[in-house]
Amino acid sequence: MRAMTLETANAIVNAAQRLPTGSSLIVHECSWDDYEQVLEGLVENRGLRIDYDAGRLAIVSPKREHGRHDALLKDLVLIFCEVFGLNYEGFVNTTWTRKALLKGVQPDESFYIKNARQVIGRHLDTEFEPPPDLVIEVDITSGSLRKLPIFAALGIKEVWRYDGKVCRFYVLVEDGYAASETSECLLRLPAKMVTDALSISKTEGQGEARKAFRRMLKTLRA
Repeated sequence: MRAMTLETANAIVNAAQRLPTGSSLIVHECSWDDYEQVLEGLVENRGLRIDYDAGRLAIVSPKREHGRHDALLKDLVLIFCEVFGLNYEGFVNTTWTRKALLKGVQPDESFYIKNARQVIGRHLDTEFEPPPDLVIEVDITSGSLRKLPIFAALGIKEVWRYDGKVCRFYVLVEDGYAASETSECLLRLPAKMVTDALSISKTEGQGEARKAFRRMLKTLRA
């Protein structure tokens, strides 16, 4: 793989810092060392999403509504865990990497649920720790489906992907991910309930969406 020069890596950082919202920057033949340098150069740019797949570097500047959906999806996970007494550890905009696999990715939200006890109170080395159980991707700007092979290689058990209309669940199987109507991490929570709550937020606001989601969860306890 052709190594990039220091000047080229810095040029990528500079270009990424000027990305308009809703746009992306794709770089081919990027070495791992340069990927790490770009990550370091953009560490303060929390709004950007950066992924790396065997030489292909992608940097995305999400649209503004991205954060609105992201915040609500996170809260729905936390509400579920509270109602059903599940322990969890959540991480925002965390970069998960495996140098040996030449893979790196920054989901919008990451959660340890089944493995929460292993990471509570610890400073994580994301290169060597077990992967999170669940990650969330809000896909308003660009096709996050390209990230599924990265998530699979890292061993992330479940991915939620919201495209602005529907929230879909993907669970890890032997050869990648399979779409699922229910969550394996969250005790068979139906994806439709999450989609319905997100739809309610668009007409009645996030507060009402959270209340409605709590009411929906009562049907799962019956």
